[in-house]
Amino acid sequence: MVLAESTLRLDASWVDYLLIGIYFAFVLGIGLMARRQVSTSLDFFLSGRSLPAWVTGLAFVSANLGAVEIMGMSANGAALGMPTFHYYWIGAIPAMLFLAIVMMPFYYGSKVRSVPEFMLRRFGPGAHLVNSISFAVAQVLIAGVNLYLLATIINTVLGWPILVSTVVAAVVVLSYITLGGLSAAIYNEVLQFFVIVAALTPLTVLALNKVGGWDGLTDRMAAAGTEGELQSWPGTSLTAFSSEIMSVIGIVLGLGFVLSFGYWTTNFVEVQRAMASKDMNAARRAPIIGSFPKMFIPFIIIVPGMIAAVIVPELAAFKEAGGSGGDVTYNDALLLLMRDLLPNGLLGVAIAGLMAAFMAGMAANISAFNTVVSYDIWQTYVQKDKPDHFYTSFGRWATVVATVVAIGTSLFAGQYSNIMNYLQTLFGFFNAPLFATFILGMFWKKMTAAAGWTGLVAGTVAAVVVAVLSVDALGPASIGVLELSGQGAAFVAAGTAFVVDIVVSVAVTQVTRPKEPASLRGLVYSMTPKADLAGAPVAHAWESPVKLAGLSLVCVIVLNVIFR
Repeated sequence: MVLAESTLRLDASWVDYLLIGIYFAFVLGIGLMARRQVSTSLDFFLSGRSLPAWVTGLAFVSANLGAVEIMGMSANGAALGMPTFHYYWIGAIPAMLFLAIVMMPFYYGSKVRSVPEFMLRRFGPGAHLVNSISFAVAQVLIAGVNLYLLATIINTVLGWPILVSTVVAAVVVLSYITLGGLSAAIYNEVLQFFVIVAALTPLTVLALNKVGGWDGLTDRMAAAGTEGELQSWPGTSLTAFSSEIMSVIGIVLGLGFVLSFGYWTTNFVEVQRAMASKDMNAARRAPIIGSFPKMFIPFIIIVPGMIAAVIVPELAAFKEAGGSGGDVTYNDALLLLMRDLLPNGLLGVAIAGLMAAFMAGMAANISAFNTVVSYDIWQTYVQKDKPDHFYTSFGRWATVVATVVAIGTSLFAGQYSNIMNYLQTLFGFFNAPLFATFILGMFWKKMTAAAGWTGLVAGTVAAVVVAVLSVDALGPASIGVLELSGQGAAFVAAGTAFVVDIVVSVAVTQVTRPKEPASLRGLVYSMTPKADLAGAPVAHAWESPVKLAGLSLVCVIVLNVIFR
């Protein structure tokens, strides 16, 4: 497969290249420093469970602040407008708080090293192996998305061919993860968080000034006939449903419950950051701390995308043509805005910010991949009882393999004009059925091991079938029998996976034997004493995970009301 080179170029000067070079030097320097702290496999894969909550909290949100977030959500903003906010206030914050309050005590308290290892303890080898393999596949696919978009930045700035840009970008990420493991990834994610904010905030301010503020944006969108995109509800532009009622149901249940909870509560990419915290309370606070910047990120990602769609001539023409033709796509929204608005110096900061975002996303995928492949597949099923350094070395080689595979999957990701369609489809395949199995197994003690793996397989197959039958959920692989398209198709596929998983799990449980109740302590809510789930007493109210989560929930409700 040969990908077309971008014709878009950013007029970067030596000042911009200098700033980018300094940033890369910091990234690799952090990798070298983190290497000194790696003496055991636990250090390499989980940072020795020693990091403070503010570090893991910022890493938690930064790990998600990759290509999916930056390019995907700005593309959604350009294409769909304010309904994209639902991915944050409906599709992220509630699930992050649920993870912190309900599920982190099980993950951290059981001292498992990964989410699939929790599946092993609850359901046995069948569900564990299915989850481990599906997770590993998902991570190299999603890492390919981050890698492809990182390569497009290099192609846009330097004019290098996409394939060369892809390899160069992969080598940089590979270097610091191989050197320092999760610690290098996490500390770089904290750095990247601040770089991203420093890059996108001036761009947003300049874009708003250019369009004449919020009133000017409203007037421009009204003139273009897209004023309906200034309302987040009922969000029919997001779901592509003709019925407003079905659109709301799809957003609340498909995105807000199945996809969101499936991603944030069972995705080891995110959970791994919290598991690296120094104690139970720190692990529970990490997602909550991350929720505060998460709820305000839309203003520096989605809003610039909306503005780009009305002030950048090429993108406005592309949108008016129904998202077809021309030399640009919605994925170019931020790049086009940077080209038109940013002076040299600020352009270098913005380019470094985008590179930071894509490296953060890819590093999160790869670091989670090497942990699962090393612990959950290789150590459990292939090479047991080897010395500890053997698994650390294997983890480094797994990082190399994952990076090479991600180069291949990045070429496939390049086929999509709106990368979020592709990503949401993948989440429906892998996260939705996993969440169904998790939530049922965590609150229903009778659920059996056989039900665990059969439910996962059935749910995944159901999501794939819906995607294939939809109009464009899988691009050329879709056959268009069902009148579903865009991200609405992903919501339906995820909902189908969840329901099928639950039905199959309940049915199989009726004809198979459950585990002994005594073996479910720390794995099933009703079988676990409350004392096992509580952290140490806290000295200050702001250290209380429950109170901090309550404050976050109030803030996100207020934002939903203001921008409805």
